[in-house]
Amino acid sequence: MLSGTPGIAGVKGRRGETAERGAPGKLGPQGVPGPVGNTGQKGERGLPGPQGPKGEVGPRGPQGLQGVVGPQGEIGYPGPIGPTGIEGPKGEIGVPGHKGNIGHQGEKGDQGEAGEKGATGDMPTVYRSAFSAGLTELSKLPPANAPIKFDKIIYNRQGHYEPSTGVFTCVFAGAYYFTYHITVYTRSVKVALVKSGTRVLHTANRYQSSEDQASGGAVLQLREGDTVWLQVIGGEFSNGLFADEDDDTTFTGFLLFAD
Repeated sequence: MLSGTPGIAGVKGRRGETAERGAPGKLGPQGVPGPVGNTGQKGERGLPGPQGPKGEVGPRGPQGLQGVVGPQGEIGYPGPIGPTGIEGPKGEIGVPGHKGNIGHQGEKGDQGEAGEKGATGDMPTVYRSAFSAGLTELSKLPPANAPIKFDKIIYNRQGHYEPSTGVFTCVFAGAYYFTYHITVYTRSVKVALVKSGTRVLHTANRYQSSEDQASGGAVLQLREGDTVWLQVIGGEFSNGLFADEDDDTTFTGFLLFAD
């Protein structure tokens, strides 16, 4: 086949008008997932939110460890004076005092009762000695360890008991009976029957309520000049002796028989 000589290229034609866009095609299959991207940078901190409501009280926690002992405080002021101490031992007998002047002669006493007639017709000697005294409103709560001055005289015809001192003095030697009755109120009390400075009988009453009563008695052998009295004992006991128009505290003594 014979070939001819190529012709000259023709002029490029004009672009045709754009046609209308066709309808979209069907969705194609899902593509393969891409690789995970890198973590982004941390954003700025947001503003604080409003305060929430108060929560319920939680359970009690375990007891904490004991704290360290603090420093010693300053020395306090001296306290008040304490109660009276226990009674000390009895002191030695003092030196006898000087003999007093002779007193004025007393008034004549009442005539005594007649004694029984003896076998020989002679009148026997009759010895009499008795007293009974009590406390008054002014004499209650007497001092401790000293004769109680029973100033309410019930009987003291022979005058052997002295109300200004509270002491009975023996004039006729013999056997005497002494007894006492005490009323105790608001405080406890302990009393002693004393013969010439020696305690021979003790009675104690520990006050509990209302009014308490206590008593004691003894027979004593006395010589002329011996003295007898009743006194409150100090120490752990208070002075609770009491007397008023309805309650008495009394001390009594009398001769049983002379020697």
